[in-house]
Amino acid sequence: MGDQLARAEEFEKKAEKKLNGWGLFGSKYEDAADLFDKAANSFKLAKTWDKAGSTYVKLANCHLKLESKHEAAQAYVDAAHCYKKINTSEAVSCLQQAVNMLCEIGRLSMAARYFKEIAELYEAEKNLEQAIDYYEKAADFFQNEEVSTSANQCKQKVAQFAAQLEQYQKAIEIYEEIARQSLNNNLLKYGVKGHLLNAGICQLCKGDVVAINNALERYQELDPSFSGTREYRLLADIASSIDEEDVAKFTDVVKEFDSMTPLDPWKTTLLLRVKEKLKAKEMEEDDLT
Repeated sequence: MGDQLARAEEFEKKAEKKLNGWGLFGSKYEDAADLFDKAANSFKLAKTWDKAGSTYVKLANCHLKLESKHEAAQAYVDAAHCYKKINTSEAVSCLQQAVNMLCEIGRLSMAARYFKEIAELYEAEKNLEQAIDYYEKAADFFQNEEVSTSANQCKQKVAQFAAQLEQYQKAIEIYEEIARQSLNNNLLKYGVKGHLLNAGICQLCKGDVVAINNALERYQELDPSFSGTREYRLLADIASSIDEEDVAKFTDVVKEFDSMTPLDPWKTTLLLRVKEKLKAKEMEEDDLT
């Protein structure tokens, strides 16, 4: 490791010397770029992530001087992947630079990929607002490039986090839109009931029984087979337990569904919110009697 570090520093020194010395404009930056690339690789092997990242940024600047935006973007991505290990904000900044360059040269599907990567970094940091913002950007770009599977994956992330932040209407609209799109695709049809269940759970969180029942009618019109599913039954039974303000019924309905189809943490969290609201309502009624 010490050897790699010494080599990296040597390559970096030579690169800086090239930049500061005399020489033909083009060849000077080409030679420096080659040396910065070797330096960055050696810093990486030495696991000196901060230096590897900053050296890749120097490499990107050389490529920009040579008007090689694609190579510059790649160097920024390499810098980001080093910074990822130690500094999320630096990683995001480098990926954003890469995206800007890729947009300038029309490489939109690559830009979408790095928007998604920024979103994942924010997701790992539990910064859901920023994650939503970048997943939305990625979804737009994927959609424009007609990569609809990736677009839908990003949209589902937006809906998931929006619901966690109690932006239920936003989540509902996304899940319903994906369900509608999936109906026209034989490979995606099987997932429709899952999207409608997610939309329905978000409707339940809003606590408006009339809106819930209207949504269930709409879902049956959208997909006539939905009313025969356990997902539909769960939503309809929870809606009636809310209407009757019956916490015990709510608990039994959810428990029965969970015993056959285990609920994931996201659904469990949202259904607990519904239950807490229902409990509060029941207690209010008790106080009044």
